[in-house]
Amino acid sequence: MGEAIETKDLARFKQAHDHFQKVVNQEVVGYDEVVTDLMIGLLAVGHVLLEGVPGTAKTTLAKTFSKTLGMSFKRIQFTQDLMPMDIVGHFMYDQTTKKFELRKGPVFTNFLLADEINRAPPKTQSAMLETMEERQVTIEGKTLPMTKPFIVVATMNPIDSEGVYRLPEAQKDRFMIRTKMGYVGAEQEELMLKIKLANADFDTGAKRLNVATVLEGQELTYKVKMGDETVRYLQRLAAKTREHPDVNVGASPRSMTQMLRASQAYALISGRRNVHPDDVAYITPKVLCHRIILRVDAEAKGKTAEDVVREVINAVPKPTVVKK
Repeated sequence: MGEAIETKDLARFKQAHDHFQKVVNQEVVGYDEVVTDLMIGLLAVGHVLLEGVPGTAKTTLAKTFSKTLGMSFKRIQFTQDLMPMDIVGHFMYDQTTKKFELRKGPVFTNFLLADEINRAPPKTQSAMLETMEERQVTIEGKTLPMTKPFIVVATMNPIDSEGVYRLPEAQKDRFMIRTKMGYVGAEQEELMLKIKLANADFDTGAKRLNVATVLEGQELTYKVKMGDETVRYLQRLAAKTREHPDVNVGASPRSMTQMLRASQAYALISGRRNVHPDDVAYITPKVLCHRIILRVDAEAKGKTAEDVVREVINAVPKPTVVKK
């Protein structure tokens, strides 16, 4: 059944996570759920698709998140003329050494921000597939592993924005979590302005955690237990999407695995050593909505994947399990 989490390890990580959340909130206000979703993706060794209109602090959040955790950070601005080698790198002839030298692309980092990923054509987006799934890059026959930890956070503008492409289904399937950044309330916007005035030179350097904490959290995530009733509940949620009359393609076995890992990560940052059905219900829309493909007639009626997942969660009975 695997090794259980020690109480002291659970408490130490929960304390570190709460400190992390507090530091991030000093820079980015009103997006606690989004920060949680990013942490779930990181601890569950997944990637995150971050949707929102321009100007909602997506890039700022990504930078603050990585800096607070002591992770190396690189950003790629996706454009229509971006080439695959601009992402992964290429071999370049060195006149001095008379040899071809590898020039690594920005993908070689801990935290990669793929900014406005849907502004690049599918060919360029596909350069990320091997990196995200297998955590390695192959350049002219040479395979190079990625550093650990490694996460891709891709920002995406609404599909009705000018000059954007739809993400291929294979590309969307590489993202464990999809989360959204909208506009915050008036009080939060006012607080954000006051923080900018007070902390013009905000720096998490003296307050940040380190990569070792992240790696420990990833190890602990895999030790979080899930009882049989909760496993059955997760499986029924996924299976129900395939039975829904408005769905053409429902949740795959890969989706269920990612639901499992994300549920474990959410339980861990909540300070629990066991996954509760509420954890599964929380992550289900975030893992499934960007993977489900609706029937054409359902889309024509205005139905969305969010509507379907909400109906599925309401239709599947939640087992009674004590949180611990």
